[in-house]
Amino acid sequence: MTPAATTAPASNARPRDAASLILYRHGPQGVEVLMGVRHARHRFMPNALVFPGGRVDPTDHKHPSLTELLPETQGHLAQKATPGRARALGIAAVRELHEETNLVLGEYRGGLLLPALHHLHYITRAITPPPRNIRFHARFLAAPAEATHGELRGSGELETLRYFPVQEALATGHMAGITGRVMAEFLRWLETPEHQRHERELVVFQRQDTRMRERRARPG
Repeated sequence: MTPAATTAPASNARPRDAASLILYRHGPQGVEVLMGVRHARHRFMPNALVFPGGRVDPTDHKHPSLTELLPETQGHLAQKATPGRARALGIAAVRELHEETNLVLGEYRGGLLLPALHHLHYITRAITPPPRNIRFHARFLAAPAEATHGELRGSGELETLRYFPVQEALATGHMAGITGRVMAEFLRWLETPEHQRHERELVVFQRQDTRMRERRARPG
């Protein structure tokens, strides 16, 4: 599930760590991204078009993986988290992708998902502004669809689950403002030549989803 929040006048909850994954491919109409519509009965963002994702679980911290995060991705995730929490964010992104879409980014051995974390690239982060009854510090990662395998099949949490051409997704009217802002950051990343991505501007969305520049972390 893509993190979100509802208003609650008497609350100023601490943001929970969360991760969402932008799975992308190139189709006949250009770039396509995997998204789904949250069920109308969901407490958060009902009927909204979102990326697969959700909050970090305690088990994500010690979960084994097939490969580790790239140094640059690890560094960006660790800007506002410990190295262990940064890795857990990557695990959470791959786990949520599998739980919500049945797709595997890595391998499945003996009933255990082993994420291939080296496919993950950092895009941006967003912090739900106060006052809200539930807040998230969400990190958005991207990975190429060809790195996954398995039959695309929803769990029921996301409906109309499919690859949307970017312009179609933006035009549906079901996308929250922050999701559209994250999409714009993803497109900027995708349009940047690979050898220049390490120099790109990094931003965080906070204070009513305001786009703010932040200092880049150097690969460790």
